[in-house]
Parts: sequence; C-alpha cells; structure tokens
Amino acid sequence: MAASRTAKGSARSPHVTLDAAPEADWPLFERPGFLARRVHQIHVSLFAELCAPFGVTPVQYSLLSALADRNEADQTTLSRLVALDRTTTTGALKRLEARGLVRRGTSPTDRRSQSCSLTDEGRALLAEMEAAARQAHAATVEMLSAAEKELLIGAMKKIVAAHAARQSKFDLS
Repeated sequence: MAASRTAKGSARSPHVTLDAAPEADWPLFERPGFLARRVHQIHVSLFAELCAPFGVTPVQYSLLSALADRNEADQTTLSRLVALDRTTTTGALKRLEARGLVRRGTSPTDRRSQSCSLTDEGRALLAEMEAAARQAHAATVEMLSAAEKELLIGAMKKIVAAHAARQSKFDLS
C-alpha cells in the first residue's frame, strides 16, 4: 500500500489524507477542489459587493488589468493571459466596448485577429476602482497571518504553474 501524503489545515483534524482508499471517509470540507470553488465563490461575492458601484465583474476587471499592463493585445492573447476561453473573452470585451472602456478593431498586422486596448475612460475606471478591488482581494484572506498569506499565494501559484497547459485543453470555442 502506498504511503499517504498529508496536508495540515483541516478544521476537523490536523492532517488531510489526499490519496486514501476510495472507500475511506473523505469529508467534503477536506477536498481541495471543493475548497478552491468555495474560496472562489467567497472572493467573487466580496468583489461584487465592494466593486458594485463600478459595474465591472471580476472577469472584466482581469481583462482591463491585462490590457493596462500590455497597452494593446489581441483577443486570443487576452484569453490566454486571464485563463478564459475565447468565447467568454469575446463576450466580456464586447460588453466593455459597449461601455466605452475598451477599443476593439481589426489588427493591422493580422486581419484575422481583433486588437484591443483601453480607452481613456477604461483607464480612468480601472484607476478609480483599484482601491475597491484591492480591498476585495485583501478581504478574501484577511483572517490569515502574513506568513499564511504568503504560503497560500505561493501554493496557488505553484498549482497554477504546474497545470498551465490545462488552460487550453478545455477551450471549446
């Protein structure tokens, strides 16, 4: 029988066994996928509450932030940067364009792709909502110590990096 790997941090027990036999008890609140989904739900709720006056979703905020960092990008690059499928990215960008926050047009270097950039209004809104967005991120992990926050962010980055190739495998667009 293979040795079990454990991770500290369960509310019910000090160790969580991740590779126990299928018939073993595996409470929902000890499953990494379930916990990741719940943390995401909590963050989206906090973001929606704190950023409501700006009318921007977390996905739209990610796209605005990516465009602010790059100045200009095609939609395929943006979808990869923010780990979204192309259909979702296109829909979000169309909504941002309708609000006058993003400019979209045919790329001068590749007529098949859409080039995107922030408008002055988009830059202004992003700057205006920055404090509220940062507050939502801080509220998500406020109960953690500085060391725990660093550990959590490091662990999440490691997971994302290890599974980076998965991003495109489920792009159904």
